[in-house]
Amino acid sequence: MESSELLKKVRKIEIKTRGLSKQLFSGEYHSAFKGRGMSFSEVRDYQYGDDIRNIDWNVTARTGDPHVKIFEEERELTVMIVVDVSQSSFFGTVNQMKDAILTEICAVLAFSAINNNDKVGVLFFTDKIEKFIPPKKGKQHILRIIRELLNFEPEGQGTDIGKALEYLNNLIKKRSITFVLSDFMAQGYETPLRIAARRHDIIGVHLYDPREESLPNVGLIRAVDAETGAEKWIDTALASVRNQYADFFKKNVEYFRGSFIKSGADSVSIRTDESYVNALLKFFKKRSK
Repeated sequence: MESSELLKKVRKIEIKTRGLSKQLFSGEYHSAFKGRGMSFSEVRDYQYGDDIRNIDWNVTARTGDPHVKIFEEERELTVMIVVDVSQSSFFGTVNQMKDAILTEICAVLAFSAINNNDKVGVLFFTDKIEKFIPPKKGKQHILRIIRELLNFEPEGQGTDIGKALEYLNNLIKKRSITFVLSDFMAQGYETPLRIAARRHDIIGVHLYDPREESLPNVGLIRAVDAETGAEKWIDTALASVRNQYADFFKKNVEYFRGSFIKSGADSVSIRTDESYVNALLKFFKKRSK
């Protein structure tokens, strides 16, 4: 992609997602993801209604007037965005392809994090680990992440979610808020997910296109597997073919939801023809309760 075109796309995504983060997600994000605990902030004069357990007896004895300790939430967190950049993300039958929506969701999450003074890192994966961007703060760091998402060319073709989770667990030693963004059209990651969820707060963001859920009856079509390149003619007029296609999607979704429930991790599913803004807001509100 040309530099000028890339900068225009980065700017467009920044304007849209940064605005969403400030207007809609800042408060919801803060409520949904708590800090590591409470830290001492200051000492002030005792006021009626203050908890007597917070009285600072040393200062009270020294001044002769009752004083209390004030604590505030330790806000700073590390947010990791683990994003699937395999070939299956380059698919879409509505307004945008999955990879474009994934980029916007990543940007919204990243801007929401830095608005709350959190560090953000990104891990790109396919059937291999493609790229790791260490957690940092700042607008320029987020813009770099957006540029990478827009212009990144993966080497791998398939999807290995388990390998990405194992890499995360070995790399990030301290607890993090980890968003795993994928279409989850794969299995075999239940054990790595369970292990990662013991250390990190994992949230699976499942993005899918309505045409991945079911095939229309449009007769004979030529289909290409985005990850293997295999071509095949499919007769969509046959109910058995459509049922088999729908069953494949259903089994992957059931595996996704079941694996996240068993591991104690959260998850949210988003269709490409629906608003990811509404889906994320609903998820954050539910989680904050």
